[in-house]
Amino acid sequence: MEVETARRDAAALDPELLQLPELAPGALRENSGIAEALYSQWLTLPETSKLCAPPLSPRSTSGSPRIMRRGSAGPSSLGSPLKLVSEPVREVIPQFYFKNGRPPPRDLKEQCLSRIDHLFFGGEGLQDDFKPVLKELLASHPGLEFLQGTPEFQERYAETVIYRIFYSINRSGNGHLTLRELKRGNLVSALQQLDEEEDINKVLRYFSYEHFYVIYCKFWELDADHDFLIDKENLIRYGNHSLTYRIVDRIFSQVPRKFTSMTEGKMGYEDFVYFILSEEDKSSEPSLEYWFKCIDLDGNGILTSNEMQFFYEEQLHRMECMAQEPVLFEDILCQMIDMIGPENESYFTLRDLKRCKLSGNIFNILFNLNKFMAFETRDPFLIRQERENPNLTEWDRFAHREYIRLSMEEDGEDASNGSGDVWDESLEAPF
Repeated sequence: MEVETARRDAAALDPELLQLPELAPGALRENSGIAEALYSQWLTLPETSKLCAPPLSPRSTSGSPRIMRRGSAGPSSLGSPLKLVSEPVREVIPQFYFKNGRPPPRDLKEQCLSRIDHLFFGGEGLQDDFKPVLKELLASHPGLEFLQGTPEFQERYAETVIYRIFYSINRSGNGHLTLRELKRGNLVSALQQLDEEEDINKVLRYFSYEHFYVIYCKFWELDADHDFLIDKENLIRYGNHSLTYRIVDRIFSQVPRKFTSMTEGKMGYEDFVYFILSEEDKSSEPSLEYWFKCIDLDGNGILTSNEMQFFYEEQLHRMECMAQEPVLFEDILCQMIDMIGPENESYFTLRDLKRCKLSGNIFNILFNLNKFMAFETRDPFLIRQERENPNLTEWDRFAHREYIRLSMEEDGEDASNGSGDVWDESLEAPF
């Protein structure tokens, strides 16, 4: 009876009231059922998702539609860090001010490199060893100054950057980054750009805050119960249900990569970072290796027509259910062979795929219907984007589009709440 009463009463509560600052600790321990009911009710409130979202980047110089708002005054009534960042702040000091004076040129890079040299003194670097480097970055870089009021998202940002570094550079996948791997990668050049560029979002390799924001929000959207774990049913919703059940089963069988989550049948945040980077940029070598392991059912190092047909069958069924003209596997196999040009036409090797710039499309054909259809239609707008920005990766383009979408959704929520914010029509197109 007490639990039911609590549920009814909680529906009318403001989220801030649930902080209960004066409540004695023993009261909740004696009535754990009421506490659980209050927490469950709080999670369902629409305002809660805003309280749990990282702040948008306040900079707009990199093409972001996020700008300092006109006509808003005062902090948000919810106290959300996202709202506080999106509202204008009357700065008495310039953004580039440093409490102890501006550091000398290249000082930040030298500090980071000094840390890294120390890390590799023993021959290998672990993820935890990079945390002091990110701590210094968050405390020193002007592009991350706006995060200083939200330490929880500083921690998430640092974790995401480290996961991205290990995803790209730690090719052995054992969690131990060697000095040889570091020298072959592009981390040092990214650190140099980081030192020279004040806008963190222009440092696309590893450190872009907008990239972190997209990854975190995509994870949060799928994590229905917000326990920071994702199951198969959560992941199948990714990309508007674009993935097949068979490929999701392979991911959760942990064939491409062992999950770091300690909960059986659940994917953690680090596992999701590896997944989304692989899914949204199938042209990268880590992605090709990730998906190759998924399709290679017997683990013999080659992809046979039988293995590829096993995954394509579900694609074919989905096309039929959507009343689209199905493409028979025999026809699609001929296209894939022409596209890749393998050394032996009876199977594909990882080496074959790495030699072809279009090899990522093979995996979209096999298990991502939305991207398969987009490839078949050859959207001229996307082709023009690629030609105009050849240095951008597929991940860069995806993250840019998603950040704009997410920030526009936040603008829409503000408008629906009568905030009086105005969208600036003079903003340039995404590309």
